[in-house]
Amino acid sequence: MSVRIYAIPLGSSQCYLIQDRGAILVDAGPPKKLRRFARALSDIPIEPSRIRLIVITHAHWDHIGSAKEIRDFTAAPLAAHQAEKRCVEEALKPLPPGVTRWARAVGRVMTVAVPLIRVHAATVDLEIGPEGMALDDFGVKGRIIHTPGHSSGSVSVLLDTGDAFVGDLAMNRFPLRLGPGFPAFAEDMVKVKESWKVLLERGVKRIYPGHGPPFMADKIRRAMKF
Repeated sequence: MSVRIYAIPLGSSQCYLIQDRGAILVDAGPPKKLRRFARALSDIPIEPSRIRLIVITHAHWDHIGSAKEIRDFTAAPLAAHQAEKRCVEEALKPLPPGVTRWARAVGRVMTVAVPLIRVHAATVDLEIGPEGMALDDFGVKGRIIHTPGHSSGSVSVLLDTGDAFVGDLAMNRFPLRLGPGFPAFAEDMVKVKESWKVLLERGVKRIYPGHGPPFMADKIRRAMKF
């Protein structure tokens, strides 16, 4: 069976269903998106019980907001990096700084809005360490790789096909960016570039960001001046 990838829009961000011998979900969108998620599964179609793992790329509100509800709906274990566990399990809402003048302006608006958003805490069933985690046991040929920079515990899912699901290590949607490239918000841009070097050296071909449509890795390669 060839790998099938489904983007599921969930408001301000999107999650991805990866279907191979098994199926895994990458990210869980903003709060109150369970109904939209369930409709998307029905349209694919795939039974919720066939999802064997939910991978959280990082613990910001727009990626974990519906994690508890989706975890309960699918009964799939939730995996997150050990550095993000507390944010998921205590429903914290950290905001990384903007790295451009425009992003800093957007960030000031978010600083006012985000405290008003309610996120339900979710249990992390599988902690991802710095060594990452293979996905073979979940029926997907690929690996979770620690890719810090946007946040300290950010991870990416890299398939053997070269498809990479990177959360907010890249962005491709206004008002965050006008086109594909590095994140508009990041805790450490040096680490962002180090993480991209790791992914490029591992053969990433196509990038699936948490915000916006996929794009080819050459866009990042040129930005890195490889």
